[in-house]
Amino acid sequence: MKTTSWLSQISFKQQIWLLTTVVGMFAVISFGVLSNSPSELEKTANFNINMSIQDIAPKLEVTGKALARELDLQLDAPKKKSLSSMGITEETLQHSVEHLLSHRDSMLKYYVYIALFAWGLVFLVRLGRPDGSDIKNRHDWYPRTPYIISLLLSVAIAGFLLGKSPNPMESIVKVFKSMIGLYPDPMVKIVAFVFFIILAIVGNKIICGWACPFGALQELIYSMPILRKIKEKKLPFVLTNTIRACLFITTFLFLFGIIGGRKGFVIYHYVNPFNLFNLDFETLSLLLTVIITLLVSLVFYRPFCQLICPFGLISWIAEKFSIFRVKIDKEKCTQCGACIKACPLKAAEDRVKGKKMPADCFSCARCLNVCPVDAIRYTFFLKKNIK
Repeated sequence: MKTTSWLSQISFKQQIWLLTTVVGMFAVISFGVLSNSPSELEKTANFNINMSIQDIAPKLEVTGKALARELDLQLDAPKKKSLSSMGITEETLQHSVEHLLSHRDSMLKYYVYIALFAWGLVFLVRLGRPDGSDIKNRHDWYPRTPYIISLLLSVAIAGFLLGKSPNPMESIVKVFKSMIGLYPDPMVKIVAFVFFIILAIVGNKIICGWACPFGALQELIYSMPILRKIKEKKLPFVLTNTIRACLFITTFLFLFGIIGGRKGFVIYHYVNPFNLFNLDFETLSLLLTVIITLLVSLVFYRPFCQLICPFGLISWIAEKFSIFRVKIDKEKCTQCGACIKACPLKAAEDRVKGKKMPADCFSCARCLNVCPVDAIRYTFFLKKNIK
């Protein structure tokens, strides 16, 4: 079909790129597997309520404040007193330990992210459009199958196989939590966040569009060929971004106790859909977040990314500095609206109209094979002449 046609059209150089990229992905993941030594901390660690916060927290590699928050105590609760003397039950302690352990990062997952990101970048920049192909063959460019495969791998491997952590959303949430002393080494959390933001900048939000497991799951559901008429309706970007930004600001106010008067409350904990990948729904709000998001994904594009995700907000700002991105040749563009119709968000429309603050672009490639005058490319940001 279309993918077969695309494969038959790509040049020998592109075939080398394809082979090298696939081999490189396997090499990166294999290296990650070999270097991913098991954690010394086991879930079976013997913790009990006769121990104090000071005894337990270092073994969980969190601060006393973090453990106090998990136990629903004040952040400044006594750290040397036994938990039993503060009214903590064995059940509460074990639940808190399990929750903290579920947030421990799988280092292998970083290698998986790099592999999926590299595949997306190479496909968009070098492989999607066969060398020397005529504009009449544009409908064969950027076939959906390679993209769908990447999404499926993300959900299966970066999601259910390796669990919820790390992920782009938690990378920034953990930086927030480090600000009030919930992690013993803030630099580790900052480095994790920088890892994700660098990937978002190198290839315009490819980490969100091609590698994030919950983003991928939303994409797969939205891509189902149903309810197409409803999918033509797009949420106004000013509305979605305002909601996302307000939630971001409100989280800070709660986190620092400006609202509620108690430090350490993190709103995103109660709407974290990545818990799906651990099948861990400790509160009803988590389960509802997943169910509602996936249902809404049938008709609206990536609702969690648009309305809630803090990394989505930060990476939207970072798009201004993206090294590789969708570029529109304004001299060629006739504003026919083909790309605007193909785009699931307002991203293409805002870019065609030259808006200074355009909507998020998730590098989904939908716009790259519809332009009848060949005015759209995914390319280096400094490239002036698109040919």
